[in-house]
Amino acid sequence: MIKNWQAYAMVFFKGMAMGAADVVPGVSGGTIAFITGVYTRLINALGSIGPDLLRVWREQGMAGVWRRIDGTFLVTLFAGILTSVVTLAGILKYLLENQPVLIGSFFFGLVAASVVILLREVPRWNIASYILLIIGIIATVLISIAPGLQGSHGLWFMFFAGALAICAMILPGISGAFILLLLGAYHQVLAAVHEFDLAVLAVTGAGAVVGLLTFTHVLKWLFAHYYGAMMALLTGFVAGSLYKIWPWQVNGAHLAPWADASEYVGLGLLLIGAGIALVLVMTWLGRNAKHES
Repeated sequence: MIKNWQAYAMVFFKGMAMGAADVVPGVSGGTIAFITGVYTRLINALGSIGPDLLRVWREQGMAGVWRRIDGTFLVTLFAGILTSVVTLAGILKYLLENQPVLIGSFFFGLVAASVVILLREVPRWNIASYILLIIGIIATVLISIAPGLQGSHGLWFMFFAGALAICAMILPGISGAFILLLLGAYHQVLAAVHEFDLAVLAVTGAGAVVGLLTFTHVLKWLFAHYYGAMMALLTGFVAGSLYKIWPWQVNGAHLAPWADASEYVGLGLLLIGAGIALVLVMTWLGRNAKHES
């Protein structure tokens, strides 16, 4: 019982890390899920939610359904994500607006280290793998430089935005928050969280649920049949996202750290190192969890 409690406490904190990453445009909660060792379990659990559950319910009852969808894991993980989004949205919004170099530096280090980890997860490198890696990088960079929409949007649009953002959010390297930013819905969602606007939150959340349950079935099938190719593509997505989150930018131009006149260059470099160190710790914890399970 104590081991189970400790394991699910760790799942909750991993969910919080995913939620914090998802709030920042350019950073993917899927990346955090992967380096903490919960990504495959998450895809398999969500991918098991479908019409077949009706048969399981008839034969085994709700207990069987709960086991099939890995219910305790999902509830714990999403509780961590929700807790992080609700509690950290205001703080991260303030940091993004007032200290973009510092928060960008930390997440840049985190994502850069994640690329190295993901490269090692590709079982066999061949020409097709390298092509998919390059496609992933180019696609993410093109998304990151696309002009965003502006203005406030209606509820139907927010449903669509939630569905599309969650599909990106579950992919390592593709930021759901940045997709919301491109659609012009990011600040609307952040304001809804901060002001507790139930209408916007409910509709966006409903879109996210529909998108998540649909897309994870596709991902589950792709991983089952083309694992190596998917890992190469996802690694490209993560590597390409580094362009978007480079900390030292002025009007879209990327600068070397020493070319920035701000006083935060040294602290920014230190935070890059902190992000790298955190990835190493999370990767170690994720591997330990796999060995214990």
